[in-house]
Amino acid sequence: MKDDCIFCKLANGVIPTNSIYEDDDFKVILDAGPATKGHALILPKEHYSDLYELPDDVAAKVFVLAKKICTHNTALLKADGYNVVQNNGETAGQTVFHFHLHLIPRFKNDGQKIGWKPGKPSDEELKETADLLKF
Repeated sequence: MKDDCIFCKLANGVIPTNSIYEDDDFKVILDAGPATKGHALILPKEHYSDLYELPDDVAAKVFVLAKKICTHNTALLKADGYNVVQNNGETAGQTVFHFHLHLIPRFKNDGQKIGWKPGKPSDEELKETADLLKF
């Protein structure tokens, strides 16, 4: 736990939360400023600043847990869908530098917009980018 990290304090019970799930590795809490009803955050109890620092085994556990929480909550909230969102770096919208995964239930006409304006690269640009990124 990092002493100056608010999410470390939330995940480890130093600050009270509206928790909906907890195990040895994670606490899942309701977001204090939710996009929709039931918007939750998966918080590792250990401190990792972002996805780049997250060990592979913890990353795997995060997505197994996300599936479990989304499946459970979809039925209870009667959600029409789910956004699973994770931001890395300030430019990408990360505001708290402790890895966390947003689980956002979606409802028809909920007024939320999570998306981007699609680009229009040429076939040549897509091929060049694919060649650059291939490993």
